[in-house]
Amino acid sequence: MNPESLVVEIPTVPIVGSEKPFPVRRIWCIGRNYAEHAREMGGNPEREAPFFFAKPADAVVPGGGTLPFPLATADLHHEIELVVALGGGGIDIPVGQALDCVFGYAVGLDMTRRDLQAEAKKAGRPWALAKGFDESCPISPIVPASRIGHPDRGRIELKVNGAIRQQGDLADMIWPVAEAIAYLSRFVALAPGDLLMTGTPAGVGPVRPGDRLVGLCEGVGAIEVDYL
Repeated sequence: MNPESLVVEIPTVPIVGSEKPFPVRRIWCIGRNYAEHAREMGGNPEREAPFFFAKPADAVVPGGGTLPFPLATADLHHEIELVVALGGGGIDIPVGQALDCVFGYAVGLDMTRRDLQAEAKKAGRPWALAKGFDESCPISPIVPASRIGHPDRGRIELKVNGAIRQQGDLADMIWPVAEAIAYLSRFVALAPGDLLMTGTPAGVGPVRPGDRLVGLCEGVGAIEVDYL
């Protein structure tokens, strides 16, 4: 194959109020960032420093919609999260300057093949395939911070088939947005186009074919996904 014939599309997410979309460079995710979720996953929120994992940029599903049930899992789980879209970046960013890097916010789903994750953890292996599979990151349109500011409190919830599964408040984050950005920038150079998923409240659970997921983050947006 001639390399000149290759066409690679850059994943993008719509921006509220703009015809130009947000180009996605990388997706970083912070784990166990709500105390109750840390406990339900066997962690100790009083002692753990933040840890991060990644999803590929093309895992995004702009706007959600109808999706095929993922391959190779019998235990798909939902995780509703506030998503931070970066318009700036750097290395070792001070906490007091971290929010200056934020372009806007969205609400997204960190879909997880929990059975693959459990097997990998038990074997002491990486669990990238549990988190970074195709269409594992449905995300709502990004709302610029210039419109809504920097939300540090507000309801975040997920319903499955009309029943509330997850419910929390952004104020319950162990590591707020500015601190999470600053901490992550000690290890990688953050840049415009990066997304940061900020963790999920307690109540993660199974999703089955035919389920309808409706998530929202107060003042930020909503996301709907139907699994075939």
